[in-house]
Amino acid sequence: MDRTAQLITPSAERSIAYDPPNSSHSLHARAARVLEGNWTGASTVPSRSLYPHQWSWDSAFIAIGLRHLSPLRAQTELETLLAAQWGDGRVPHIVFSPSVPLDAYFPSPDFWRSSTAGRAAGAPRTVQTSGIVQPPVHALAAWLVHCADPGLSRARGFLAWVYPRLAAWHRYLLHRRDLGGGGLASVVHPWEQGMDNSPSWDLPLSRVTPAPARSFRRADLDHGAAEDRPTDLDYGRYVQLATEYRDAEYADGAGEFAVEDPAFNALLIASEHALARIAGELGAPGTARHAHAERLTAALVERLWDPAYGMFLCRDLRSPAPDGRGTLIPERGVSGLIPLLLPGLPRDIVSTLLNTASGPHFGLGTTTRLLPSHDLLGEAFDPHRYWRGPAWFNTSWLLERGLRTHGELQQADALRESVLELAAATDFAEYVDPYTGEACGATGFSWTAALALDLLHSGTTLTNGTTVTADMGLKGGNRR
Repeated sequence: MDRTAQLITPSAERSIAYDPPNSSHSLHARAARVLEGNWTGASTVPSRSLYPHQWSWDSAFIAIGLRHLSPLRAQTELETLLAAQWGDGRVPHIVFSPSVPLDAYFPSPDFWRSSTAGRAAGAPRTVQTSGIVQPPVHALAAWLVHCADPGLSRARGFLAWVYPRLAAWHRYLLHRRDLGGGGLASVVHPWEQGMDNSPSWDLPLSRVTPAPARSFRRADLDHGAAEDRPTDLDYGRYVQLATEYRDAEYADGAGEFAVEDPAFNALLIASEHALARIAGELGAPGTARHAHAERLTAALVERLWDPAYGMFLCRDLRSPAPDGRGTLIPERGVSGLIPLLLPGLPRDIVSTLLNTASGPHFGLGTTTRLLPSHDLLGEAFDPHRYWRGPAWFNTSWLLERGLRTHGELQQADALRESVLELAAATDFAEYVDPYTGEACGATGFSWTAALALDLLHSGTTLTNGTTVTADMGLKGGNRR
């Protein structure tokens, strides 16, 4: 039986599609069970209770972990998501399952009305989606999934199928979402950036009149404590922004909220590098895409770097400014450290980011166990409230990759160990208190399990002493 047939043929002996370690209680086996339990047959839900549909950047992170269990299932994860892509190139942040009741999650398909309100933007007719997007981790995930089993990938034509869709996704962000005119992509809703409730959004959100509380019902409070979730005021503003975007038929550029975010753009740059690798695998030159990624890195530094804060900041494009470029938002969020992932950063910026991450504002390696989502010294810091202080496993995974990219192996190893220890201790929690490691949100969370698997594999030491590390698909080297 060939490799493809082996992966496609269901196993009669086990329900988890991998060869488990000897101990059924190992972290590897436990993580695999989480992903198996959240698998729907075509994609993986983040959480059966709190998030019962397919989420965009969740699926990218999940695929990165799934490649160690079943490269076929990892490919299917991304293919299912990209099959719901809109005609204008956007990849929606939620693909809704028709088997889930409408009241299980809000905003539900009848709120977004993608097939009608999104018709002009080319929303698919056969599946219901949201109309906003999430960070573009997908090309990076596709490259890593391909590398897990190149033979299977080539046999199935995986990269040939995803490449034009990923290229269209990047074109949408780089052209339709360049709302500031400086080359960077903008988000038009806090949910798009993925760090939904960050204090970085407080200033631009303050200009938004919230939707009336009676106009929606918060299903998230059925599964999480109110003190850990966004406030009703903030949630009303999220709903209002989404309503206005929907009623404008998802046309970009006219809304009250437009922000250039460092993490969103850093992930776009990383995925642009990965897309160059994919092009090369398909026999096309990737030089232009690598060069474009370097130009985007320069734009990121020029527009969002703030030496006084020692990190990248968000730019509020709707805030009045004499030069018409908007203003930087004076909040230190974890988003501003994620560009450490990029190999093309100037060395002085890399050094400053490292100092900021380990300094009093984030305390990594000293006072905190994982990277907090917000400034420990900030007025808005809350160790338990959603994205206003708790530590998330995906941001720590990204920083761990960034530390390795820039040769900070000791710090990377320490962060890797902390991620694995807390993933195990919290039953793969959605997020944790950065000081104590106490679990918050849902448990059995898919990207926590998936990224723990990836760190388990990427840190494996072989018998010859070689340490296996993940190829992130990025072009090496720092600009001096």
